[in-house]
Amino acid sequence: MSARSFLAFLAVLAVVGLLAYGLLNKGGTTLAVGDAVPDRILPALPGPGHGSIAQHRGEWVLVNLWASWCIPCREEAPVLERFYRRRRANHTAVVGINVQDNRDDAVAFLRDHPTTYAQLRSVGDERSSAFGSTGVPENFLIDPSGRLALIWRGPVDDRFLRDRVEPLIEGSP
Repeated sequence: MSARSFLAFLAVLAVVGLLAYGLLNKGGTTLAVGDAVPDRILPALPGPGHGSIAQHRGEWVLVNLWASWCIPCREEAPVLERFYRRRRANHTAVVGINVQDNRDDAVAFLRDHPTTYAQLRSVGDERSSAFGSTGVPENFLIDPSGRLALIWRGPVDDRFLRDRVEPLIEGSP
């Protein structure tokens, strides 16, 4: 192999490496258990008003990133509602954040899948990027001091909430 061919090969390899790195670090945000939670005041769904995760400081908060077009999100909504109703008297909140969606579709989703816990709306991909989200649904358990206690990239069910989330809330992970 000539020196010129070898340099061209290295250049191609460098470009492929940079592309792979960029895809793996989509959004540039990486959150880990123990990190402070990214928070922002967001519009409430269906409205009017606003809300934030910080409004629940002093409580455990399960943040659910969802979208109306997401099939697993439809299956997860009643599970999260049951969890919220069962746990809300024990200083536990659920906050849904609609992402990667338009407002009308999000409101229609909530009509079809009613919830009594707080629902907020992120405009564009801002909250997805802030949480380092790779898709929906994704769930983040936040401790009473505002730090991440659990990251779950995927839907939750009753068993997951019972076996993985409730022990953290009860203090026995």
